[in-house]
Amino acid sequence: MVHQDYITLATEGNGDMHDVTDSVNTIVKKSGIQVGMVNIFNIGSTAAIGTIEFEPGLQQDLPEILNKLIPPSRDYGHEQTWHDGNGHSHLQGTWLGPSLTVPVQNGKLELGTWQQIFHLECDVKPRNRKIKVTIYGE
Repeated sequence: MVHQDYITLATEGNGDMHDVTDSVNTIVKKSGIQVGMVNIFNIGSTAAIGTIEFEPGLQQDLPEILNKLIPPSRDYGHEQTWHDGNGHSHLQGTWLGPSLTVPVQNGKLELGTWQQIFHLECDVKPRNRKIKVTIYGE
């Protein structure tokens, strides 16, 4: 069986993180699937999905380290083409990745105690994001 749904988010721009674990778990429960996998996919090329211990220190640390490793700059090829200030946003989103797959066991996400699913906005301006959640199993 396959079940699909969406999560929508309004973000505040680069570095804005959201814990989407409860929303994904709600969709998994609604699906009725007891054993399987869930894929969480950000629709768009300037945001990322992953797991982290969702606490204030790491909410600050992750965007900061990304901006050090892949800083805002007008020197990226994307900037030469589009001049929109978000070349680093595309690279950050690509580096972390747009999706995550998590096992489903007994009708719920199988995550560690300190492991939550996050959405990270990498773009320079606020966005309305759509996240596709696909659960497959039985």
